Amino acid sequence: MTWNINSLRLRLPLLQQIVMRDQPDILCLQETKVTDDLFPAESLTALGFEYQHFTGMKSYNGVAILSRTPFIRVLETPIWCEKSDCRHNAVEIGDASKPITIHNFYVPAGGDIPDPVENPKFAHKLRFLDEVTAWFAAHRPERAILVGDLNTAPLEQDVWSHKQLLNVVCHTEPEVRRHVAWQNTGFTDVMRVMVPADQKLYTWWSYRNRDWAASDRGRRLDHIWVSDDIAARFETMRVLRDIRGAAGPSDHVPVFADIAL
Repeated sequence: MTWNINSLRLRLPLLQQIVMRDQPDILCLQETKVTDDLFPAESLTALGFEYQHFTGMKSYNGVAILSRTPFIRVLETPIWCEKSDCRHNAVEIGDASKPITIHNFYVPAGGDIPDPVENPKFAHKLRFLDEVTAWFAAHRPERAILVGDLNTAPLEQDVWSHKQLLNVVCHTEPEVRRHVAWQNTGFTDVMRVMVPADQKLYTWWSYRNRDWAASDRGRRLDHIWVSDDIAARFETMRVLRDIRGAAGPSDHVPVFADIAL
């Protein structure tokens, strides 16, 4: 399960409900917004996630991978854009001789203005996407799963209105081109294996929409990719849309993929 939880401590009760109901084996969380010394490790261990790898900041960013089964932490992940801002972590899980690497990403959102000159946040996002693409091109993904809030909705049916969002950050041509180049380093978008590209598919609904369900102005910002060599291990996928209607929700919802490790 991957979920931009938008504050782990704030939404821990909701996470507990999801875990009890849906029983994920591995959790990948983004935007945990908690420093490592305050990470609720004991509460998550009580949920069955004995194995934990997390890195976070106060009120900002943060990623965590939690598992019911043992893994090895990948400690030497790149420092993207010369910023140690807790946007990526990784683990190796499964057969020690042929482990599967799980990458968990929180890509910069990019601010509101889609111009890298006027908006440093957008420039940071484009640079981040360029760097991760170059790294994965040089380290061709094998036996790898990549998940997270990638903050780009690349396909026309990944947004509520392709025409109206063409110049809105998350769906602009420079972002989409880089997102696709990153995926093309050797990954299969398994969400779109399950749901054809001509069908709407969202994982995020803005807090600004008073009635998010009625307006349904969503975007698919959360992704699950599997390296091409193990894509056949993907079984099914589901988006927990109902969680957006829970009390005190994140603006993102969890996404599950069943993959035979």
